[in-house]
Amino acid sequence: MSTIKFIATSPSIDWPKAVLATCFCAFFSAGALAALPIQKFLLANGAVVHLVESPAIAMLDVQIDFDGGSRRDPPNKVGLASMTAALLEKGVVAKNGQPGWDENALGEAWADLGAQFGASAGSDRFSFVLRTLTEPDLLAKAVALAARQIAEPAFPDDVWQRDKQKTIAGIKESDTRPATLARRAYSQAVYGGHPYGHEFTEAGVANIATADMRAFYQATVVACRARVNLVGAVNRAQAEQIATAMLARLPQASPQTPCSSQPALPPVAEVQPLAEAVQKTIAFDAAQAQVLIGQPGYKRSDPAFFPLLVGNYILGGGGFVSRLMTEVREKRGLTYGVYSNFAPGMHAGAFTVSLQTRPDQAKQALEVARQVVKDFVANGPLDAEVKAAKDNLTGGFALLIDSNRKLLGNISNIAWYDLPTNYLDTWTAQIDKVTAQDVKAAMAAKLQPEKMVTVILGAKP
Repeated sequence: MSTIKFIATSPSIDWPKAVLATCFCAFFSAGALAALPIQKFLLANGAVVHLVESPAIAMLDVQIDFDGGSRRDPPNKVGLASMTAALLEKGVVAKNGQPGWDENALGEAWADLGAQFGASAGSDRFSFVLRTLTEPDLLAKAVALAARQIAEPAFPDDVWQRDKQKTIAGIKESDTRPATLARRAYSQAVYGGHPYGHEFTEAGVANIATADMRAFYQATVVACRARVNLVGAVNRAQAEQIATAMLARLPQASPQTPCSSQPALPPVAEVQPLAEAVQKTIAFDAAQAQVLIGQPGYKRSDPAFFPLLVGNYILGGGGFVSRLMTEVREKRGLTYGVYSNFAPGMHAGAFTVSLQTRPDQAKQALEVARQVVKDFVANGPLDAEVKAAKDNLTGGFALLIDSNRKLLGNISNIAWYDLPTNYLDTWTAQIDKVTAQDVKAAMAAKLQPEKMVTVILGAKP
């Protein structure tokens, strides 16, 4: 691999390594961030890049996403994506004249650079994140090391055998917790056989071998399928150079081997709507009963996203001003907190109402919460509630993008869900135009109170 030189965008600064512990986030006003354009372009290898230039501090945050989250775990090896991501930090192989490194050597190398690098797997995405200073020599070394770790993970079997036992022990301990048992029963009932409802089990983790990780990784981490997102003190030319370098050690698409020639990823079925109401009552001796109510919600691509966002704020996402909190906590004192949320993704993520309460109050709290949801879906919100929700959401917009890291998360979502590049610029306008009728129609279309899953754990007669 040829050496790459990066040109500084500001005078070279002698940054101490400890600076990353205190100075990573550059804060801006909402207006300043909204004025920063999102640049979108393709690399020669087919990867899609989104860039926001943020020159206030000499730092760079990068997130690279691939279609390889837990929704692609085999049913008998749930946890494969997450375990693969975790083992990426345990070493790189010797290749191209460079020595192999174990987890200790890798950790020391990143510490010497004062940079951070990691991998993770969510429901839909397999992601890498790099955070580094843009001082030229440090930046070049951080990018080169990230490229090695992305393309040449060692997946050491001895380390996996050690970590596997730790993971299984953690699962056993978690299975004694009431919240885990309630969530598992709820997810299985809401999602049925869809991967969104799969949970880690001892047997599933025990089935995973490093050979499975290598196969999963080879199918998932393909350069031409990458979504590369950058926020920091670099310009477009530098961003293109950095993104190309980070993917350079992976197999590349070419006219002879285009991305379309890669084996297609298998389709993932959609979450099926519930045919009828489901109630699961789980006996458990606990100080607090767990109550969960919900159903499949909607995909992130749904055009009703903004009305549903406003509607959920009014129903149970707005904290102490929400209807659920008013009726269940304030008026009746049945819980310390009750909340609702949607979890949209590539598929229909769950709509969930959750609360904890005294075991002898669980059934009453459940009935009140159910009635609040039913009334809200049937009648919709008041105009005053919609105005208050919109004022709060738009007023808090600056907090969604007040650091490079938060901004990177938003840019990555824009890239992943193919949202328009002016999405952040128009976000408040999209909220402002939502009406009470929009909320009522969206909620009625997505929620069926008579066909929801209810899980109640630890209730007393």
